[in-house]
Amino acid sequence: MNKRIVLKNISKKYKLYKNQKERVLDLILPREYGEDFWALNNIDFEADEGDVVGFVGINGSGKSTLSNIIAGIVPATTGTIEVNGQVSLIAVSSGLKAELSGRDNIELKCLMLGFSKKEIKAMEDDIIEFAELEQFIDQPIKSYSSGMRARLGFAISVTVDPDILIVDEALSVGDKAFSEKSLAKMQEFKNRGKTMIFVSHSIAQMRQFCDKILWLEYGKIKEYGEADKVLKNYEAFLKEFKNLNKQQREEYRKKALGLK
Repeated sequence: MNKRIVLKNISKKYKLYKNQKERVLDLILPREYGEDFWALNNIDFEADEGDVVGFVGINGSGKSTLSNIIAGIVPATTGTIEVNGQVSLIAVSSGLKAELSGRDNIELKCLMLGFSKKEIKAMEDDIIEFAELEQFIDQPIKSYSSGMRARLGFAISVTVDPDILIVDEALSVGDKAFSEKSLAKMQEFKNRGKTMIFVSHSIAQMRQFCDKILWLEYGKIKEYGEADKVLKNYEAFLKEFKNLNKQQREEYRKKALGLK
């Protein structure tokens, strides 16, 4: 089976600053300012053609960071990335330009993906119809609700027919009817053997849709394997974690990171 995604020793470091002054000093002086924050730490991950992998983990575990690295939006600090095929990322903040209209955003995103103006024109009506934005398509994106932006981002991404589709919480906004239509489209992609990454807090959607689950915990892989098994372990963890108070959660985080 063909490997679509191969990540080896992927880490991502950000700098956390107390204020803007510290940020500027870190740029101009040899001494380092700010605190290192490792959003991801030594991630090894592979996905085959046709795999549908769900990313789970509590907030701050690195799910969106890893999705953005696979999509080529965020560079890794260390490690090697091999992605075989065109990738399309669907997220609530999907890179749409606020000052441009919905129609102009369709053209811009498709041009960036390598489509010609003729090809974009042929796809445009299908994108607008799927997004259900006919009367709003020539209005600026800044006037759209988060649900409308997510619908447009999803419609563009599925219409360009990528080899690898990454859906990052994009179904958590908007109405139920559109979410169901989007899931049906993703099921169609699954039936066609597309590789998909699905980031969601909905365990029910994960169980319905995913073959495998990658469980991230504070930037590290906790478990990766068959969906039913990993989700069962993750749900048991969530049940215990939700009962911890703030201090206990911080102690758990430090222990998971190997901190004193």
